This record gives sequence, C-alpha cells and structure tokens, in this order.
Amino acid sequence: MTNPLLTPWTAPFGLPPFADLRDEDFAPAFDQGLAEARAAISAIADSAEAPTYANTIAALELAEGTLDRVGGVFYNLAGADSTDAREALMRDLAPKMSAFSSEITNNKALFARIDDLWQRRDALGLDAEQMRVLTLYRRMFVRSGAELTGDAAERLTAVKARLAVLGTQFSQNLLADERDWFMQLAEEDLIGLPAFVVDTARAAGVERGQNGPVVTLNRSLIVPFLQFSPRRDLREVAYGAWVARGANGNAHDNRAIAAEILALREERAKLLGYASFADFKLEPEMAKTPAAVQDLLMRVWEPARAKALSDAAVLEAMLHADGQTGPLEPWDWRYYSEKRRKAEHDLDEAALKPYLSLNAMLGAMFDCATRLFGLEFREIDGPFYHPDVRGWEVTRNGTHVAVFLGDYFARSSKRSGAWCSAMRSQRKLGGEQRPIVVNVCNFAKGDPALLSYDDARTLFHEFGHALHQMLSDVTHGFISGTSVARDFVELPSQLYEHWLEVPQVLEQHARHWQTGEAMPADMLKRLLDAGTYDQGFATVEFVASAMVDLAFHEGAAPADPMAMQAEVLDSLGMPNAIRMRHATPHFAHVFSGDGYSSGYYSYMWSEVMDADAFAAFEETGDPFDPATAARLEKHILSAGGSEEAEILYTRFRGKMPGVEALLKGRGLLDAA
Repeated sequence: MTNPLLTPWTAPFGLPPFADLRDEDFAPAFDQGLAEARAAISAIADSAEAPTYANTIAALELAEGTLDRVGGVFYNLAGADSTDAREALMRDLAPKMSAFSSEITNNKALFARIDDLWQRRDALGLDAEQMRVLTLYRRMFVRSGAELTGDAAERLTAVKARLAVLGTQFSQNLLADERDWFMQLAEEDLIGLPAFVVDTARAAGVERGQNGPVVTLNRSLIVPFLQFSPRRDLREVAYGAWVARGANGNAHDNRAIAAEILALREERAKLLGYASFADFKLEPEMAKTPAAVQDLLMRVWEPARAKALSDAAVLEAMLHADGQTGPLEPWDWRYYSEKRRKAEHDLDEAALKPYLSLNAMLGAMFDCATRLFGLEFREIDGPFYHPDVRGWEVTRNGTHVAVFLGDYFARSSKRSGAWCSAMRSQRKLGGEQRPIVVNVCNFAKGDPALLSYDDARTLFHEFGHALHQMLSDVTHGFISGTSVARDFVELPSQLYEHWLEVPQVLEQHARHWQTGEAMPADMLKRLLDAGTYDQGFATVEFVASAMVDLAFHEGAAPADPMAMQAEVLDSLGMPNAIRMRHATPHFAHVFSGDGYSSGYYSYMWSEVMDADAFAAFEETGDPFDPATAARLEKHILSAGGSEEAEILYTRFRGKMPGVEALLKGRGLLDAA
C-alpha cells in the first residue's frame, strides 16, 4: 500500500492527506525522511567544491524536506490527538531524532565548511539575512558541541539522547495522570454550580464512560469547579489531584525524572564550558544572564506578594463569615475570589459567558486582524486530523497567505494547556512556501461553546503566535515566524490580547448567542474595569514558578528538586493560600523539553514589551492605527529571527521599555 505521507500532497493548499493517514504510516515515513536527510547532509559535508553560502548553508536549509513534512504532521498530532501507537512512536523517535541531530552537529567536515564561511563572512557579499543565518548556524553548531572532541563529544551526544527520552517520558506521564483521574459527582454535588459547569461535567462523564457527571483535571472544567462549588470538601479533593499530577507515586511519577533531567542539563552546560545550565541557556536570549532574570522577577514579586497578602486577608474573612474555620487554603482562593469579584464588580461569569461564544470571539479575533493587517479569513472544509478541527484560508488583497487550523476543545487524547505550532513554516528559499498554522486550546465543548473571559484571552493569545507565523516574510525557514529568542516569542501573543480589551471590539462582537443582543454597556464597563482583578494571585503563582525554574538551573542540580522547590518558595515568603502555577512534577514547560527551561520568566520579560507596544497604538488615539500596525508587522511580525530581538523591538518602538508598564498593566504600581 502506498504511504500517503511519501506521495505528493494534492489536497487544497498542500494540506496533509489527513483522511488517508494511518498510525503505521509514520515510522516508515520518518525512516525515509532520515535516510534522505543523511544522504543530503553527507553530500554537503563531503563535497569536493570549496564552501560557498549556496552549497553549504542554503543546501542545509533544504536538506530535510521529507523529514520536515512528516514531522510537521506527526508532532502536531502526537500532542493534540494522541493514541497508544503515536505515544509509542514518540518514545522510539526521541533517541533516534536526538542521535540524528548530534550526527549533524558532530560532523567535523560539515562544521569546517560552516566555520570557513564564518571566517570569510565579510568577503562573501552576503545580504543582511544571509549574514544573520550564517551567524546563527555557526552558533547553533558551537552550542551543540561541534568544537568538542573525543570523550567529551561522545558524552554530550549521550546526554542529549537521554534528555530527549526523559522529556518524552515526562510529557506522557503527565498526560496519563490527566487522562486517568476523575471524580464522580452525585446529583446533590451539583448544587450551586452554574449550568455551564454542570453541562461540562456531564459531558466529561459521557466521555469517561460514566453514568453521571465527573470532574476531570482539564483546566476548562476543574477551574470553574473550584470557582463555583460551595462544597469545600470536594474542592479540596479536586485541587489535591490537580496539583499532584506527576507526583502520585505510581508508574507516571515524574519526580525522579525531573532530578535526572536537571543533573544532565548541568553536565551538558559544563561540557560546553558554562558555569551553569542557566548561563548556557540564557546566553542567546534577551535577558543574557540569570542575574538579569532574577532582577526582573524580584522587582515584580514584592508588589505582587503585597497585593496577594492583602487580598488573602479579605478572602479569609469571607471564609470565616461562611462559618468555616482555619486559614484560607489554595482550594478556597478561586471560590471566594469569584464571590468577591461578583460583589465588588457585579460580575458573574455565568452571566458573561453567553456573550462570549467561541464563534463570536473568533469573529472578534479575525476582525482585529483584518483591521490591523488587512487579512481576510474564509472557512474551508476538511477533512482535518480530528472532527473538532476547523480550518480557514487566510488571504490579503486576494493573495493566499496561510492556512489556519483551530483545534479548540478539550479531549482525553490532547495534552493540557494551549499552544500554537506550524505544520509547515513560511520560507522563500527553494520556492515560495506558505505556512499551515495550528492553534490548540482546551475549551469545554458545548452547543454552543461558551468561553470565560480568560478563555477568550487565551484564544487571542494563541492567535498572536499564529500571526507571527502567518505574516512571516523571510527567505530562510531557519529564521521564519516564531524562530526568535524565547523571551521575545511571547511578545506578539501577549500583545494581541490587548485588542480583546478594546471596548469597541467587545461592543461589536460580544453578543448573546441566543438573542444576538450586544453585551449590556454596564456589564462591558464592569468587565473592563475588573481587568486587573486578582492580579496579585496571578502574578504570585507565575513568578514563583519562574523563580523555581531559575533556581533549578543557575547552580548545582538538586538531588531532590522537591526539596529545592520548597526552599525557594520559603525564601520568597510564598503566601500560604497560593501555590506555584506549575509545580515541578507537572511543569511541562520546563521538563518536557528544553524550550522554557531557565526560560519560564520569558512570559514576563515579553510582557514588559507588550504593555509598551500597545501603548504605541494608544498614543495615536486609535487602537487600529494603520501606521503603527504597519511598523509592527514590518519590524516584528514579518521579521522572524532576522535580527536580534532588541534591534527589532527598538526599530518598532524607538527604545526598550522599563518594568513600569508591566506593573501598571497588572494594577500593581500602587503596591510597588
């Protein structure tokens, strides 16, 4: 039988042949892709011709065509629609792909060609983008150990292979814990829950094969349950299971894996000549050093902690007024905070959600992109990789820009959280290639799907990443789209959230799903006035996670990460009723791969810029100012990694911002 992954893709826009794919197609397709890539790279490395940019760097850019195509499909499916076969292949691929990567960077003949070009770079007549790509290729090879020899080179290869295996295992353990746990609810346990929570719990029960409603560990269900359930005993059980993911003493326990990962990362950094893994990881980022990260986080921590402690006192008084004894606990915070929000801002999430249907918020999201960048969105038919997935062709002035796929609903086959990825990235080298971009969220499925305001923010956030991919306009795929510094990559996503706060956007699009009526003006005002509500809590749980991540990587790796986590939180004076947003055993950002290791702070680093970047629009008096939008696209959204992040941002804004904009945006200036 013909493997559909290895034949020309004839679907519209070059979409993968989703309807024809079988799990058993992927392994042989990877094998062929690896064989083709190895042959192409060997031909480059062993060429008798003198190195040129075209026969070395440009050739490397195009050497992994089949592998990129197959991987772009598989890794998206493995995260968004897992099966036993896909999980098994992930485990098999982790060391195999790591070994392939090491083969490339350990290839001395190949590195010699790259280094030769680097040494002669000023005489090669390269344009600015080519110079940037050559610089990044050489840096990637050096940071991957290309200059190491003998035992050190062999050990680094082994360390990276083991890290790849452990990261995959960490992710799959977390998914298993999230998939396996649920708490059955009796009918009387539903008392006090809004209809949308009850409906979600009943739907989750059906999915889990139960005869009644259940609470699962999916954020779209457990968070509203913690917000609205008056049953303190049930909140405690649910919260306990949520924070215990990856630490249940079962076959999916991640604590030993985290310890081994940290030890291997330290060894990797030392082999490459760095004092710590944080020093190694942060070198190419905007922050550059652990000290710079620490400074930012502590400048935010103190006012955030002060605000959180003040809020905790209010919530604890509410707890006692309910006749409960003892201190405010983490499973109490969301419940009493929701009550306080309703009392102080007259905001009831159950009353808000009918105005925030998924379709309405998609309309708002697309409309903002049309007004800012002239993009148009036309829904297209599948089939896609899952029946829940929707697709749109993105055009501008009649020209195809991208395909955008939205996968928005929670299911047990999908890992938790929300993310953006590209099945195919933009590039021009070797022929124009337009992107296929995927946004994945975990909203509660309904008819219609109704979002919380936080859900709507997530929708806009991930679409900001998608715009970074779709508007990319570079020659080389190596620097396309989101291929930028980790502490810069969140700028477009966090910036796009600001347009959800523009009154005219909600006035136009926040309409009741049944009546079509606009959100009442007083409700809209209360919603926007409450924009900084509970930011003490949100900031504390985030910064605590970032500080633990940094502590794990800026010194000797801890033998017991859980003990170090406790020490860091104690030294910070962590409020009793708030926990880290991501405790170590389920801190997938940090342990499922290297992406955010030593880098969880990057959301906050980017937030310093996103607050300042949106101010550029506000200063014009028009949140859709065409000239500002054009500068944003030119210098940031279309530029990819074509320059250092500081240069790109300064070209857009004229200077780098300070932390004050962030504190103001979170309503923490008064607490500073």
